Amino acid sequence: MVMYLWYFGGAMDKVPISKFKATCLSLLRRVKQTGKPILVTRRGEPIAQILPPPPPERPDSWLGSMRGTGRIVGDIL
Repeated sequence: MVMYLWYFGGAMDKVPISKFKATCLSLLRRVKQTGKPILVTRRGEPIAQILPPPPPERPDSWLGSMRGTGRIVGDIL
């Protein structure tokens, strides 16, 4: 049995702990793919909330990444 609760991004799935234990990996995969959290309950009372991972940090641009690392030590000639 899956019930729906509302959160800031839409409906949140509500899953009993017995179903979560049986289908843990598929539920985790679904949270990551859809970005919708899941509320795990025991006897109708919430005990855990499964949230999607935060977006990966974007690395700084490689343009200008070597700036300030060189040294001028003298003339070539």
